[in-house]
Amino acid sequence: MKPRPISVDAASGGVHVGRFDAMASPCEVLIAGAPADRIEALVTAAADEVWRIERHWSRYLDDNVVHRINTANGQPVEVDAETARFLDYAAQLHTLSDGLFDVTSGVLRRIWRFDGSDRIPTQAQIDAVLPLVGWHRVRWQNPVLQMPAGMEIDFGGIGKEYAVDRALQTVRAHTDAAVLVNCGGDLAASGPRPDGTPWRVGVQIAGAESPPVLALDHGGLASSGDAHRYLLKDGIRYPHVLDPRSGRPVVGAPRTVTVRAASCTEAGVLSTLALLHGADAQDYLKQNDAVAWIWW
Repeated sequence: MKPRPISVDAASGGVHVGRFDAMASPCEVLIAGAPADRIEALVTAAADEVWRIERHWSRYLDDNVVHRINTANGQPVEVDAETARFLDYAAQLHTLSDGLFDVTSGVLRRIWRFDGSDRIPTQAQIDAVLPLVGWHRVRWQNPVLQMPAGMEIDFGGIGKEYAVDRALQTVRAHTDAAVLVNCGGDLAASGPRPDGTPWRVGVQIAGAESPPVLALDHGGLASSGDAHRYLLKDGIRYPHVLDPRSGRPVVGAPRTVTVRAASCTEAGVLSTLALLHGADAQDYLKQNDAVAWIWW
């Protein structure tokens, strides 16, 4: 991957802001209470960690472990320790969600293109791809993964949130200042600002004239919804979140679900699973004692 630029804005209200792009998203690192001459190094450390994870797990690159897995053609692949931990986590989520959370469901993008058009795949097209979806078809014995030929792994559902958490941990290893990391609206904060006030975070809601603003003093915040990626046909809006069991979008789900949790990764999982529960999203979040905001 080509080197990408980092910019740092001078402090405003005591907060320095560093910016960079990663995972097809604008990213920010907000730092309050650190010396000005340390800001660029701290932002660079965060960006380097996010870029490392992107290089390691992006499905768009042809020289990483995900590419090796997805082109193994049915052969076993031994993975590194970090990927193995993530696959263990993915397996646990698949079990706990009764198959709703499935890192093999990325192949459904071959037929679903959420570009705002009205192009809905036929049932025959869906049926042709579904045999390539399902963690239950995978053989996973840490550290060796074996999948039937044609199946793929896609960490897109939790990779960005994990990168946010790792970037925050990386910066926190070098400073006691208050830090907030934001990658495309998925966030994690080390704690409140130095004056004890929380960070103020805007949430983008499809169709809303102005975004609601939430308070975050620590932990992670993540949102799932159809603000940008959807299909619209015969008055029905099809969000980009797909049920891996049916191969179809979940209709009747909230427009946006935002969850606050101990980490951005946990918040991202809960918000995605809430959408996958469709009209029962609120009940699912209540059952899991989640701190959440829902917009229908």
